[in-house]
Amino acid sequence: MALFGKKKEEKKEETSCYCCGGEQTATETASTCCGEKVDGICCIKVLGSGCKACHQLYDNTVKAVEGMGIEVEYVTDLQKIMEYGAMSMPALVVNEKLVSSGKTLKSAEILKIIGK
Repeated sequence: MALFGKKKEEKKEETSCYCCGGEQTATETASTCCGEKVDGICCIKVLGSGCKACHQLYDNTVKAVEGMGIEVEYVTDLQKIMEYGAMSMPALVVNEKLVSSGKTLKSAEILKIIGK
């Protein structure tokens, strides 16, 4: 019996990979993440609201991966940001995993995080 006329919602398998347009499921993403890995990295995202610090992190990230063939995505959609669990901006996501939140990293620090 459902309370107040609400029915149980069916669980949908959510997509978690936004670098491929959300076409892969969470289980597919965990193993391949779009299948286009460059030096073990499939995607890098900067999460931010559009402030100066967020743009600075994006610029530093682009400079850090310049010449590696890795595309950096800038995400401003708050719903997507909350799915990563980022509580403060700017935030950095590598291979769909939150690696930094709340500070503007320099290019050298970003290279250290991604292992280069």
